[in-house]
Amino acid sequence: MQMPTRGLRNNNPGNIDKTGEVWEGQELPGSDERFCTFSSMAYGCRALIRTLLTYHTKHDLSTVREIINRWAPPVENNTDAYVDHVCLRLGVAPDHPLDFEGNPQVYLHLARAIAFHENGSAADSISLGTWKEGAELAGLKVAV
Repeated sequence: MQMPTRGLRNNNPGNIDKTGEVWEGQELPGSDERFCTFSSMAYGCRALIRTLLTYHTKHDLSTVREIINRWAPPVENNTDAYVDHVCLRLGVAPDHPLDFEGNPQVYLHLARAIAFHENGSAADSISLGTWKEGAELAGLKVAV
């Protein structure tokens, strides 16, 4: 049996770094030195989706390229490859504006694509029900 990825062990599918902010559902101090650890996968999904909501509503980011350049900056990531991978999963071009207002489901699809990039196919073990719960905890109403 394969060992779960770090993101899945931490209930943090987006591998969100620890910062001064304490997330709802975050375990303190947590078992990982660098990344947040959440009490459930739904809370980890919530944190990822809340971050994407903030990127769009506060920072006016609407394309995969804009969002991933902030999420995974080039100083520590191959951001171009990350953008390409997420775009492939979503079926969109890097600079095509995503329809967050018209279709809040986009947040869920984008979060799942990020989780897949961060954890590989192991991210598929996160159920759609858990993603939906995370989205609802983040304040979104989505259908699965």
